[in-house]
Amino acid sequence: MGTSLDGRKLYEQVAAAMIAEIRDRTFPVGAKLPSERDLAERFQVSRPTVREAMLALELRGLVEPRRGSGIFVVEPQQSPAESTDFDIGAFELTEARALFEGEAAALAASLITGDELARLDSILEEMIGQNVDNAGDESADREFHVTIARATRNAAILHVVESLWDVRYNSPLCRHMLDRARKHGIKPQIEEHTRILDALRRGNPADARIAMRDHLGRVINGLLEVTETETLERAHSEIKTQRERYGLR
Repeated sequence: MGTSLDGRKLYEQVAAAMIAEIRDRTFPVGAKLPSERDLAERFQVSRPTVREAMLALELRGLVEPRRGSGIFVVEPQQSPAESTDFDIGAFELTEARALFEGEAAALAASLITGDELARLDSILEEMIGQNVDNAGDESADREFHVTIARATRNAAILHVVESLWDVRYNSPLCRHMLDRARKHGIKPQIEEHTRILDALRRGNPADARIAMRDHLGRVINGLLEVTETETLERAHSEIKTQRERYGLR
């Protein structure tokens, strides 16, 4: 996710522009917003950036997605002018995690102890149980990654990794996106975590780095698939409605 010259993230620019147009009634209450593709072309940004901007507006009560119809402006619960603080989105968070946790895994591969490897084995079993329970508990996933960071013997790395995980729970925008992914069946992948653990067990920094980055890259792909699926479902439902309206089969 990019950042502009004034320091704002791209999705913040898109969201701010849309807030301004909602405020000046370019898009009044009840209006349907342009499609994701049209907004991406207009602002010259990626479609994931548009999705995060729309999520930011949704969390502020300015718009709502309607299944099969699109995204519509609603009566705001607070003044758009007051909504100037934007959150960190799930795509940005996971991108940052891949950067930091990939290197943390590489360093940990050279320093990790037998006790820590045994702890990771135990955490992996907990993760399997949490996936089966399907209750949305991700504590084992967090502990797996934090344990690897702790194995680096570097307090700064541990602090960064713990802080990035805290963002997952404290940022409304990020939490909203990741919870939505969870509802679509996206869960911690046991095979990917096993691959990371195997690289650590072999003491191979390069393989540990690759395994961690591949894992978090797949998390990003999963988020993209969820948002694309929702967009396609809305489009298909809208087409079906139009067919029924005009008596087409």
